[in-house]
Amino acid sequence: MSLVDMKSLLLKAEQGNYGIGAFSVGNMEMIMGAVKAAEECESPIILQIAQVRLPYSPLYLIGPMMLAAARNASVPIAVHFDHGMDVAVIKEALELGFTSVMIDASHLAFSENIKIVKTVKEMADSYGASVEAEVGQLGKSEDGTENKGMFYSNPLEVKELYESTEVDAVALSIGNAHGLYTREPKLDFAILSDTRKLVSVPLVLHGGSGISAEDFRKCIACGIRKVNIATANFMAVEEEARIYSGGEKRDYFKLSSHMVSGMCNNVKEHINIFNSNKKAWR
Repeated sequence: MSLVDMKSLLLKAEQGNYGIGAFSVGNMEMIMGAVKAAEECESPIILQIAQVRLPYSPLYLIGPMMLAAARNASVPIAVHFDHGMDVAVIKEALELGFTSVMIDASHLAFSENIKIVKTVKEMADSYGASVEAEVGQLGKSEDGTENKGMFYSNPLEVKELYESTEVDAVALSIGNAHGLYTREPKLDFAILSDTRKLVSVPLVLHGGSGISAEDFRKCIACGIRKVNIATANFMAVEEEARIYSGGEKRDYFKLSSHMVSGMCNNVKEHINIFNSNKKAWR
């Protein structure tokens, strides 16, 4: 297979009642590890990078790497621009060839959120790309540094946004949060179930790092089709590199291979939880 649009992945996940892991990356080793895991598990995945990470991983450098990895993979992979804050940067991702983008306007008035999502949807349609939007706000910013407070999603607003924009996926706030959880998250499955009754659009769970396998599976059973994993990826890569180096001078290329392994193992773990293994189509 190779590079595909996100909508295709999520529709097949809907038919098969499983989740697709959307794995955030920050360097070549993370990209290689994620693709290696997907191929070994025969699973479709989404490679993504958020706008907040671009000061460390410039889009013009990491974007082509992500796209090349997807095009050369033996399993279907979508390349997604996550938490886009600026329409101009989203357009840059689309011009590079990203097959999916997210416009994060949930912090604005609901009517303004709809207006901006419409603008991005119209633009993305001209590139043949999928669009994700968000209703409700998570407790922290995407990089986990800023506490924004928790604003749970209103199922009726999800319905209105979807019907007004025909967006391809909607992210919900049900008690999930970006970054590390300071205590076990208590997810409001009633919001998720009520939303599922109102809309058929694939639903997205952000802030996946730290949610239990049991809650992941319950979310998927209730209609979540895309699950974002970011912090767990970065932690797994750092830990594997730290264990290898042990505070000593080490061979760079062996260090690189350990970083690939750290990412690969973490992605495999989540693929198995989401039940997307053996779901790749040819």
